[in-house]
Amino acid sequence: MEFGKIPDSELDHIDFTLPPDPAVTTEVLKKGKGKTKFYIGCAKWGRKDWVGKLYPIGSKEKDFLELYAKLFNCIEFNATFYKSPSPADVLRWKSKVPKGFKFFPKFPQTITHLRRLKNTGVELDAFLEAVAEFGDNLGPIFLMPHPQLGPKQIESVENFITDFPKDVDLFLELRHPDWYITDGYNPELYQFLRKQKRGTIITDAAGRRDCVHMHLSTPDCFIRFVGNSLHKTDYERIDDWVQRIKKWMAEGLEHCYFFMHQHEELHSPELIKYLIEQLNKHCGTKLDPPKMQYEGNLF
Repeated sequence: MEFGKIPDSELDHIDFTLPPDPAVTTEVLKKGKGKTKFYIGCAKWGRKDWVGKLYPIGSKEKDFLELYAKLFNCIEFNATFYKSPSPADVLRWKSKVPKGFKFFPKFPQTITHLRRLKNTGVELDAFLEAVAEFGDNLGPIFLMPHPQLGPKQIESVENFITDFPKDVDLFLELRHPDWYITDGYNPELYQFLRKQKRGTIITDAAGRRDCVHMHLSTPDCFIRFVGNSLHKTDYERIDDWVQRIKKWMAEGLEHCYFFMHQHEELHSPELIKYLIEQLNKHCGTKLDPPKMQYEGNLF
């Protein structure tokens, strides 16, 4: 993931401190039921360089998803952005994961980037028909409009979300910087999302601190964390997130969706292991960290 990437030489000069929660986030969480359910995972399963590190030596690529699903309870499914799946694709993936595992598919680029959320009926129907085959293994779908789509096109975003099936969970990620220049998150869109009971995505990347907006529109958090190849600041940032999640848990957080990215995805499992260990230590959770094939020096 290249989003928000900066030279390593600049990392020590970035203020990674999480912003304080806006009052609206506290209001939303107070209406939550608590008893936080955690879904923590990577953005890919098919990495050959995880063999011998995350997957046993000798593992075949055809078995990667099945092996991944024994270590994590979800996947941020970016592959659907590049190619909308068929029902047969979905049934094949579903057959390789256990009950309780969740796929979080991303809307295809034909919908978000080519058509820019307009006149998407045919493409959207085909996508929804396919992902419906996930059944109980379907997690929330996440919507990332084209990065050039800003507040001037708010009507396109609102119309698309309004027409989207109410029984399918949806979270929104925004890249255009103008969404964040007023009160940290566009007030009109935020109130719309609250009314529609649609979630916001917080993307934590070194070069785009505006996307760490801390506005929750539902009593759930969806965090896309972009690390920097296990730089020491990755661990400091995770420590900060653990304390914020602990606060949110006390205030009513129902779901925590946390997906780990690295500019070099090779290193994502180590940071997830660290995250889970710190959650267990500070938040009273009893989550299972992924078992690595070897225990190297994290730092």
